[in-house]
Amino acid sequence: MKITGDWITARPTQAICAMLSAAGYQALFVGGCVRNALLDAPVGDIDIATDARPDAVIDLARRAGLKPVPTGLEHGTITVVADHIPHEITTFREDVETFGRHAVVAYSSDLHTDARRRDFTMNALYARPDGTVIDPLGGLADLRARHVRFIEDPDQRIREDYLRILRFFRFHAWYGDAQNGLDPEGLAACAAHLDGLESLSRERVGAELLKVLTAPNPAPSVAAMQATGVLHAVLPGADARALAPLVHLESETNMAPDPLRRLAALAGDDVADRLRLSRAQTRRLTQLRAAAIGTQRTPELGYRYGVAEGTNILLLRAALIGVPLAPDMPRDLARGAAARFPVGAADLMPGLSGPALGRRLADLKRRWIASDFTLTREDLL
Repeated sequence: MKITGDWITARPTQAICAMLSAAGYQALFVGGCVRNALLDAPVGDIDIATDARPDAVIDLARRAGLKPVPTGLEHGTITVVADHIPHEITTFREDVETFGRHAVVAYSSDLHTDARRRDFTMNALYARPDGTVIDPLGGLADLRARHVRFIEDPDQRIREDYLRILRFFRFHAWYGDAQNGLDPEGLAACAAHLDGLESLSRERVGAELLKVLTAPNPAPSVAAMQATGVLHAVLPGADARALAPLVHLESETNMAPDPLRRLAALAGDDVADRLRLSRAQTRRLTQLRAAAIGTQRTPELGYRYGVAEGTNILLLRAALIGVPLAPDMPRDLARGAAARFPVGAADLMPGLSGPALGRRLADLKRRWIASDFTLTREDLL
């Protein structure tokens, strides 16, 4: 079997492979680029595994007129950019000792040894520069079945890196078969190692959870996270019940996945702090949740937040309370977004100024909104 694609035949990428091969080293595409090519999904990062040591990769790149960047030297990774395309070149490795997210690694010259230290079988697929697929651990069958399975012993794989618990659910959300469910051995291992999640940085947890929620339909994976206790471990107080209805409403309205909208459906305690969200993400999440559980009518939501964010709020509200969307929602949102408050500060000056002016304008705006935007300037004044 061979993979194809513009990314693999690109001249700079083939030149990188030739640079290694001409020096007597192996050059094998690995991981996500191979997996996605087999699934006819877009390929982003290009990862190359080799038996060349990092110092040899650096030397070869420099002699080829390229700039090697030691982006992950402690893990044996050198990034070589050719014609603006980054290639992460990593030496075959094996774990000697593991400490959660930290490991003592030793370089290897054996492909099978390198494959066995990876997380899931579908990520341990390799391809030669001509696209020929190499499957050392049976990952191809799992990929065809959309079966996300830990390599060999799930407990050992998780103890090597507790972030793999969250990655298990993320990969199922993106690549798994929702009808067949999640791998039972993997689920049991995740449930058995909940305490290990406490060792992870909140930034890493937040990044992984947002990646889960960006999947086309993360509801089955997140429901499994809740059933195993993983969701509560990373986000106490969260509840996945509204997520599936929200995804359904998104599909009905052709709305693209929005991880913050979906995160608002989960709620939870101290979400921003636990997931180390940015200030902008925190503000939006707070706004979405408050407006969704509020009582503002559709036109007012359009006026205050615009059509796009008003739609997000109404999707979230409908999912939380379990009701369908109103058929006139688009029209009412657009009407509210187009409304313009007819009174300005100049209309109330010089009689009012300072805080009194602000309070009077706010009161007039409330009356105008309550009238469904029908009161005119003359009516309000």
